[in-house]
Amino acid sequence: MKSSCVLITLLGLLITFQSCNMKDKADYIVLNARVYTSDSTSPQVSAFAVKDGMFLRVGSSDEIQNLFQTKETIDLKGAYVYAGFMDAHCHFKGLGEMLYRWADLRGCRSMEEIIERLKKFRADHPSEWLLGRGWDQNLFSDGQFPDNEALNKAFPGVPVYLVRIDGHAALVSDEAILRAGENLLNNTSGGQILKKNGKPTGVLIDLAMEPVRSLIPAMNEQELEAALFTAQQECLRNGLTAVCDAGLDVHNIRLIEKLQQQGKLKLRISAMLDPTDETLNEFLPNGKYFTDRLAVTAIKLYADGALGSRGALLLEPYADQKESTGIAVTSPEKIRSVCQRALESGYQVCTHAIGDSANRLVLDIYAEYLKGSNDLRWRIEHAQVVDPADMEKFHRFSIIPSVQPTHATSDMSWAPLRLGNRIKYAYAYRQLLFQNGWIPLGTDFPIEEVSPMLTFYATVFRTDAQGKPAGGFQPENALSRGETLLGMTLWAAQGSFLEHQIGSISPGKKADFVVLDTDLMNASPQQILHARVLETWIEGERVFKLPAHD
Repeated sequence: MKSSCVLITLLGLLITFQSCNMKDKADYIVLNARVYTSDSTSPQVSAFAVKDGMFLRVGSSDEIQNLFQTKETIDLKGAYVYAGFMDAHCHFKGLGEMLYRWADLRGCRSMEEIIERLKKFRADHPSEWLLGRGWDQNLFSDGQFPDNEALNKAFPGVPVYLVRIDGHAALVSDEAILRAGENLLNNTSGGQILKKNGKPTGVLIDLAMEPVRSLIPAMNEQELEAALFTAQQECLRNGLTAVCDAGLDVHNIRLIEKLQQQGKLKLRISAMLDPTDETLNEFLPNGKYFTDRLAVTAIKLYADGALGSRGALLLEPYADQKESTGIAVTSPEKIRSVCQRALESGYQVCTHAIGDSANRLVLDIYAEYLKGSNDLRWRIEHAQVVDPADMEKFHRFSIIPSVQPTHATSDMSWAPLRLGNRIKYAYAYRQLLFQNGWIPLGTDFPIEEVSPMLTFYATVFRTDAQGKPAGGFQPENALSRGETLLGMTLWAAQGSFLEHQIGSISPGKKADFVVLDTDLMNASPQQILHARVLETWIEGERVFKLPAHD
């Protein structure tokens, strides 16, 4: 009897051992989660397995636990998991530079507040040039562009360069103007120098900024590395696993590639090329360039300026400045030249176009090269004001609108003053989505906050943080929650030819995912605004974990 019991026990152990050996091996399994996969074949699951940085399988917790042998089991206890968020249009390097050596002027409501912030910043960051970014005259009581009188008085003899929130205008001190000299006054093509009584006020718009900007000492490689790491931390803590940087030169790209290869830069980066000969000649002859975490697939152009600084190129004059229709930043000949080179090399063209005239110009030039339906994925960045007569061109020529929904909620209080009745066809995200059935979403940070939650909120509800206006700003152009999530994951990846690697929690894709404490598909607007990123994972590695005290 005793020997029979021993035999039965041994047989049970043998069966258990064989059963374990029959299971597939995973590096770890994630259980008891509420997973939104962004994959239509399995849209919601509760578990998945990861091996070698890839998703192996998705399913129920029981299924995954029974199928896989693993040394590590991660029980998320009901937390919410999404495919890693991707920002489809941002300025990653620009964010790093701002955080590293620029005063943050966002939210300032007067020149007095700007001066106060600059004094505090300069006390902690002494340097030859005083740099700042983020001011917006629309927040001032009079809504008018400032002049540099207060700057000159507060910082005599100091070259001061303060970039507007949109990056398309700057307020500079007289010392900065003096250093630029004739080079500034003789280079106004594609830009504007605002003057009062024949004297520059200090406000430079679009390409008029360049003669001063070119004098600012460049960051050395060590400083730039530190700036990139600072930007990375900001992205990871916000749940971003990939970003598309809208304009990098060859030197920036090679530095990013080096840091990624060294394992120091974890973030995936898709790069749009600055259209300089040096940068284009480095990349275009060999076609699109991919490494494990870097994708170089596009060229960035600018057709016009920004609406807030009245540089956006309009078909009819501004409603609040009848003598102006905006600024053409790049000539049609230059745009055509880049389009031809892109077509020959298989690169995307991604052109900044905000005004209805700029959008028409770019759509029509693209049409000359694209001919009809295609999968080249040429993009228009922002597509803020599109004349109804031009909307169908996005569909006819498979042109991708790449939009930043927080621009709509940031601009909605003053954009009607610029556009008048044209506001009816501005920020028309649902109409743009309808053209091709997909639309990548971004933030344009550091112009807007580095926050996928704010993107989600603005896209779905189209209100400010206080829920105004009631019912939303032009709510007919809001997207659904499901569409918005796709715009931040799969469609964002698709915008950079990365949808086969990332963008959804699918077997065979990179294990990029984010863990939140909030159900974005069902939470209230205020809950979404206060959603927290608990963990961020890239290629199976946890790269951010919210500290317990937070």
